[in-house]
Order: sequence, then structure tokens, then C-alpha cells
Amino acid sequence: MALYNKVNKEELKEQLQESAEERTTLSFYRYHQIEDVPLFRNELYRLLEPLGVFGRIYVAKEGINGQISLPSQNITAFRTALETYPFLKDMRINVAIDDDGKSFYLLKIKVRDKIVADGIDNPVDLSKGGEHINAERFNELVKKENTVVIDMRNHYESEVGHFDQAICPDVETFRHSLPIVEDILEEHRGKDVVMYCTGGIRCEKATAYFRQKGFENLYQLDGGIIEYARQVRERNLHNHFIGKNFVFDERLGERISEDVIAKCHQCGSPSDAHRNCANDACHLLFIQCQKCEQQFSGCCSSKCKEFILLPNEEQIELRKKIQFNGSKFGKGRYKANKAGDTLDIS
Repeated sequence: MALYNKVNKEELKEQLQESAEERTTLSFYRYHQIEDVPLFRNELYRLLEPLGVFGRIYVAKEGINGQISLPSQNITAFRTALETYPFLKDMRINVAIDDDGKSFYLLKIKVRDKIVADGIDNPVDLSKGGEHINAERFNELVKKENTVVIDMRNHYESEVGHFDQAICPDVETFRHSLPIVEDILEEHRGKDVVMYCTGGIRCEKATAYFRQKGFENLYQLDGGIIEYARQVRERNLHNHFIGKNFVFDERLGERISEDVIAKCHQCGSPSDAHRNCANDACHLLFIQCQKCEQQFSGCCSSKCKEFILLPNEEQIELRKKIQFNGSKFGKGRYKANKAGDTLDIS
């Protein structure tokens, strides 16, 4: 069996869009010491590929982190396959909220140094992380004056949705957030601190890391935003999350509330629709309203719009000479030039 996909990705996308098969999007993680990571990776691929699993799974010595979709009828078989490994038994599996199951179109299982890049050099004792709390307990804590809520995600995630009282650091990566959050914690010593992220993986590491640095009264939202939204709906609880939850798949977001709190990066009108620039040579992640999507053909600039109209052979040659927004700006950092960018191939 081939242990990686060999089919053209465009064909796979087309097949997925045309399929009437009911699929479900799931996410999961578990910190656990894995001795032979490459062997585990290959065994996992052999287990999951026959089940029709698509998605992205990272494995490292510290554990596993996955965002996947699969035929809904295979969910039980999927869990059984994972539980071939004792350390994956009873692992939380988050089910997507706003989902048609067409979030991924192929299976990638990659070996990484860490399942979440954190920039931490010394070992972190994950058994001493913050207290896990559910949605009901979260809602109780945020009512208290002595509670601080910290968003452990990146700026382009919190820009489209966050909890109504949260401190949202202006960072592009989890690695960059840790020293900034440490300064925030110093300002709020003695208070109850609740951290949250998409599914819980970043908070599990962060609360343990900060506890080793001497901070106390740390809590983490169990299952992250995804599980919070599910519990709020099932238990008819008050929803403190406003806007969209950014997700790292083809959907780029799942709606938690009807509020639109972000703005189009090109015209400034209300919008929380992330997209990647249609120019693959740029591929910048940014927010674009429907009007600007039509005006710029799904591109982040006039420059990119003009570029994708060129013959493919010319595009390939010009990629070596032209710099686009995707190589100049971080995710969601670019704001369009009102005068428009024109293509310069001189």
C-alpha cells in the first residue's frame, strides 16, 4: 500500500465536491511520549486510509494532533482503529459545528518535531496543567470580577470571533504568544485565569508551561471553542462566544453566533469570510467580502488579479521575478492599497 496520496489534488477536490456521501469533520489530540514516530506514522496511515479518512495529522515524540473528515458511517470504526493504541483510548474527539464534511480531500500524516510549535526548549510537565472546565463552569467563572479570559490563538483567528471578555494578543503564532501572555499574567497575579483555544491543544501546553513558571489559578476550556459551542447548544446555555471560530481546513471557519465582528481587508465593510488569494503564487490568507471577491476575482490585489489572467507558462516564468503579498505580509496583515496594485513585469 502507498503510504501517501498519489492522485492529483484538483481531481480529489472535484471528486469530493461531486460526492453525495455523508461525511463528518473531527479533531483530536493527545500528548503522549511516542518512541518510534516514523513507525507509528506508517501504521496509522495503514489503519486510517481504508476508512476513507481525509485530513491532516501531525505526529511527534510528544503525541498526536489531527483534523480530519471521514464517512459518517465509519466514525465507530475510526475510534476502534485509534484505540489499537492504548494511549489513544477514551481520547476526546471534537465534532465540527458548522460542517458539510467536505473540509479535507486527502489524507496527510506528517512527522513533526512537536504537534504544536511552541519554541519551548525545556520539558513541560503536562500533568500539571490548568484545571479543565466545561461550558457551564466557564460561564460561571466569566461572571466573576476576579476572572481574566485569555485567547491563546493567533490574531487572524480572534479577529473573526472570540469570547466577549477575552484578552486577544496580537500574535501570528503560538510560539510568539507565550512571552506576551506571560506579561499579561504578571499584571493579573492572584486572579483566576481562563485560557481557551480552538480545540484545547494549545491551552493544555500553555497552562502547564505557565504553572511551571509559578502562576496559579489557571483554568483551560476543555475541548476548546468547538466543545463549548456544542455544549451551549445541547444544554441551552448562554453563549459568550461572538462571531466565527476559525478552523484550519477548507472551511476556514464555523459560525458560532450571527455576529460579524471583522471587516473586509480590502474595502472595510463588515465581513468575516477568510480566503486564500486565488493567485497560488501569493496564497495570502485574508478577509474578503462578496463585493471585493467579485471585483478582484478572489485575489488580494489588482496585481494578483492581473497575474492569474496570464498564460500558465508565463506565470511560471514570472513567479521567479515578482513578489506578491503572500511573501511580504503575515496572515491577515495585508490591507489593500486603495489605489490598487498593478502588475509590474519590467
